Amino acid sequence: MNYLLVENVSKSFGIKEVLRNLTFGIEKGQKVALVARNGTGKTTLLKIISGKDSANEGKVVMRNGIRLGFLEQDPVFDPNHTVWESIFQKSNNISETIHDYETALKAFDQNKSQANEDRLSNAMQQMDLHRAWDVEVRVNQILGKLKIYDTEQNVKELSGGQLKRVALAAVLIDEPDMVIMDEPTNHLDIEMIEWLEDYLSASNMTLLMVTHDRYFLDNVCTDVYELDNQKIYQYKGDYSYFLEKKSEREAASQSEVDKARNLYSRELEWIRKQPKARTTKSKSRVDAFDDIKEKAFSLKKKKEIEINMRMKHMGNKILELINVSKSYGDKKLIEKFTYSFRKGERIGIVGHNGTGKSTLLNMITGKIPVDAGKVVVGDTIEFGNYNQEGIALKEDKRVIEVIKDIAEVIDVDKSSRVTASQMLQRFDFSPDMQYNFVSKLSGGEKRRLYLLTVLLGNPNFLILDEPTNDLDIVTLNKLEEYLENFPGCIIIVSHDRYFMDKIVDQIFVFEGDGKVTVFAGNYTQFRLKKEIEDLENKNILRQAVDNKKIEDANKTEVDQQKKVKLSYKERLEFEQLEKDLPLLEEEKTVLNEKLHSSLDHLELLKITERLGEVMQLIDTKTDRWLQLSEFQG
Repeated sequence: MNYLLVENVSKSFGIKEVLRNLTFGIEKGQKVALVARNGTGKTTLLKIISGKDSANEGKVVMRNGIRLGFLEQDPVFDPNHTVWESIFQKSNNISETIHDYETALKAFDQNKSQANEDRLSNAMQQMDLHRAWDVEVRVNQILGKLKIYDTEQNVKELSGGQLKRVALAAVLIDEPDMVIMDEPTNHLDIEMIEWLEDYLSASNMTLLMVTHDRYFLDNVCTDVYELDNQKIYQYKGDYSYFLEKKSEREAASQSEVDKARNLYSRELEWIRKQPKARTTKSKSRVDAFDDIKEKAFSLKKKKEIEINMRMKHMGNKILELINVSKSYGDKKLIEKFTYSFRKGERIGIVGHNGTGKSTLLNMITGKIPVDAGKVVVGDTIEFGNYNQEGIALKEDKRVIEVIKDIAEVIDVDKSSRVTASQMLQRFDFSPDMQYNFVSKLSGGEKRRLYLLTVLLGNPNFLILDEPTNDLDIVTLNKLEEYLENFPGCIIIVSHDRYFMDKIVDQIFVFEGDGKVTVFAGNYTQFRLKKEIEDLENKNILRQAVDNKKIEDANKTEVDQQKKVKLSYKERLEFEQLEKDLPLLEEEKTVLNEKLHSSLDHLELLKITERLGEVMQLIDTKTDRWLQLSEFQG
């Protein structure tokens, strides 16, 4: 069943053509990753499909009755709304009912007054009326996994990452038939990403998303659509399959173009030799020549990004952290952490958001002071600090000016130098783009420009805080290639597991409450070790429980073998059990009758709790009565 049809869609901004005659469709149940270089129109295409923007030509057809959800790369909410109001922008009876219930429950927990009890009772009746209990459970699960706890907080108080999580929660809770997502993993920690992977994989929703996270792509998506040279190429399979087939396609295209160029050269020579007056037959050959020419020059030579920078000399003394501690109020982020860096080390940092990862980087670079301990930096160390805030430039500054402010001429190695313009071309900024204002760049292009400004300082110690956000896969591959050959030290904070696996050989694990441990290996190896430890702990616990059951059973059996008659105390216990059991059975019958009568919800909750207690007592006392009855003379 076709959910979406994009037909001959074109889009231009002034004289710049971004999309041209794009046509493709998405079927029900497909989970599609849209892959392309930064600045080629991915976000523009998503906005056109979602209705946030319009095409200059062509049309987008959505199947009738399909509910569409859209997660924007940079979501915008009314700053005066609360988190709850932002999540449930399309207010309906169920969302209002759940909110009233949550508010009433919170008020009752804080003050168990009669008024709050009545309010909670009324809210529970409305939950029953609208059959909202299952929705409430799902809402709380999603909010909990995304660490959204204060739903009454004002949106204007949230960070960009928190806003992205609120927007993601709104899309998931609404349960649309089809979802469009623009970089859904940005601002999520690894645990959230892995939960989102499982959630989307298990869901029946149809999906179109832009992502640079290659593990996420592999684990969620069924198809890869590549936007290249203003055309869509479709691949059925994962990221590895896409790379293989893309390579085959490009090789075949190049072969066809080479043949067309050879033919074009021969035909051009013939055209030049012909007189102006031509026969009908020669005229048709001239017309065919135009088609040959178009094909011969159809494949544009892609400019590969070149990341090649000179690194400053690094001495033997690099960086030492000696009993470093940092707290904010009562919250301990780092406590007495010690580590001495060696040449060529590549450290990845993992941990929940807010556990101190960025704080450690800021202490290393001297942006914030330590509370206790020392950070000792070697004399030859030159940090290259790529942080989450990114490039801080005026929007009216031109790209070429950004680089010229740092250097007019750049040393690439000991024997070669390039101009600022040449360096920008190596980073895939064409001469035309270099005179664009920063405000005209896409998010990924800004990140690529920022990366260049960091590397221009020829650092020998790179500190990269979420470097993969908004970068396209082509740039990421080149960055990974550069970092793999980088002879200096690297510290990386990243939620991109694929990136971490390729680059790092050790992990700093931020476990919370100030505890930081060191693991030798990459992220996947760390996760595997953690899963094994969790499994072993569960097995140990299960074995302990099983051993206790066996021990208790053996003890009971031994005691029963020794016993020939009841003690005086046990005879009294047996007689009491014979009195208690009929009374409990009678209470069980009465409670069952009350459970089906018309009562308020708080009373029903009390009856249900008591009924569970009575049934448990009946089971326990019956078992004991049977045990004692064997020795009752």
